[in-house]
Amino acid sequence: MCAELMAGKAHIPRLTMIPTASKLSTYSMVVKDGKRSRITKEDLCDHDWEFRFTVNLPMLLQAAPEYWRNLDPSWKHTGPPMRRYFHPDGYHSADPRDAVWGGHECTYTIITSFVGNGQIRDHYVRINRWPPMKVSRKEDWSWELSNHLYRYNSIPDTETKGCTGPLFPVW
Repeated sequence: MCAELMAGKAHIPRLTMIPTASKLSTYSMVVKDGKRSRITKEDLCDHDWEFRFTVNLPMLLQAAPEYWRNLDPSWKHTGPPMRRYFHPDGYHSADPRDAVWGGHECTYTIITSFVGNGQIRDHYVRINRWPPMKVSRKEDWSWELSNHLYRYNSIPDTETKGCTGPLFPVW
């Protein structure tokens, strides 16, 4: 049942590697982790992220300027999407030859505010003082961070030895 549950998933939680856990408890924990919508620092750091600028949609007041989109090789169909990386020390980086990046100082923060009784009012990721990115989880257990200018998608890595995801998830 565990194998069926995890088939086609982008990220498999590390908790599946706990050798002393029963199959039933592992199954239950994996189901619960797959429904989790609150991202952790470990989630950010465990994955490589695909970075894309948004396209101008009628419902959006703004989109990424054409100048920035033209620096993105995936928009020009001259290469794969750009990649971004979150580091445990709060640093955020890109590939060395990334034309958009420019080598600037960059840090990130996860913001979560509560109303009461454990109810989350706001949950987002912010890089520097740029617009906050809404956090969402997809059916394949991958993550998306997005705002009106750009979006980050966690890159599927279920083939990676050791799987990914937090060892002790935040529910």
